[in-house]
Amino acid sequence: MDLYGKDFIVSQEWTKSQLDELLELAARMKRDRYSSRWTSILEHRTFFMFFYNPSVRTRQSFECAATELGGHAQFLEPKAMRLKTATTAGETIEDAAKVMARYACGLGIRILEDKVPHYGAGNELLREYAQWADIPILNMADDRFHPCQGMADVMGWAEWYGEGPGRPSYENLKGKNFLLTWASGALARSWCSVQEALLVASRFGMNVTISRPEGYDLDPEVYAWTHANCEANGRDFCVVDDPETGYDGAHVVYSRNWVTAGAYQDGEFQKKAEVEKAMAYPGWTTTAGRMARTDNAIFTHPMPIDRGSEVTDEVASGPRSAVYDVAENRLHVQKAVMALTMGNL
Repeated sequence: MDLYGKDFIVSQEWTKSQLDELLELAARMKRDRYSSRWTSILEHRTFFMFFYNPSVRTRQSFECAATELGGHAQFLEPKAMRLKTATTAGETIEDAAKVMARYACGLGIRILEDKVPHYGAGNELLREYAQWADIPILNMADDRFHPCQGMADVMGWAEWYGEGPGRPSYENLKGKNFLLTWASGALARSWCSVQEALLVASRFGMNVTISRPEGYDLDPEVYAWTHANCEANGRDFCVVDDPETGYDGAHVVYSRNWVTAGAYQDGEFQKKAEVEKAMAYPGWTTTAGRMARTDNAIFTHPMPIDRGSEVTDEVASGPRSAVYDVAENRLHVQKAVMALTMGNL
């Protein structure tokens, strides 16, 4: 299957067979991390990382991935470039994208909720770069989607229900119950990671439950895709509005804060107001007591974790926590994405 040159903006736009190929390669790379099979795939090639927002895992994992593939990851920021905006003159996306494509083998972009004037604007920016650049555009997290995180998530879950690190069983995820539950917190998080989790859980044959307070529904298009994925696999999709019932019988619990659909007013992200709204909903923390009602579920989270608000330390650092496994898998998944879309395999 030829994935060379293909953009990775949302997992839903790749076929299930393409995602399977990606994850199979990621597992091989994890099992044999420093093999000479991988170390010249991006030899003498540069991957541009364009960060509108800072990160911990994203920058570190992409830089490590490029190095381990024999290439180089170059860090870019908007403030170091003269780019056109709604209020300032500068270089257009068309010009920037076409020039970057002459230099690099691929371009990753990270742009989250506080750097855009309305929901979806970050994803639109990635797609405009993809329109003009003839190199792969990789989504390093925008305000709608985070496909590399989604792939790292499902790989980690499948390892827990498989034979351990580097030996996932996606077959064993089929029919398992996935709970995505909203949580209170002070970080006013975007929808990107949780929406990818919905897409991958439903795509890989899991039953999906979303638990959230009134007013915290996610993107209707993502709900529609999730419902269609579940229906295609003969699985259930439901949305509940209380913090208790979703835990019953769950196999994977994902607890995370996210903002309301009204997070933007007059072209600005209302972080303070969103935090105040979230803190007005007590009782939405994942606790050991709630996890005890599951079917020996694993706890998953893309990090950073708002400990004490989203989940207790007892759960986040407990024996059934997959948080560090999925964090590690960012590296292996991204190596596989880069190798398949940019490399000489």
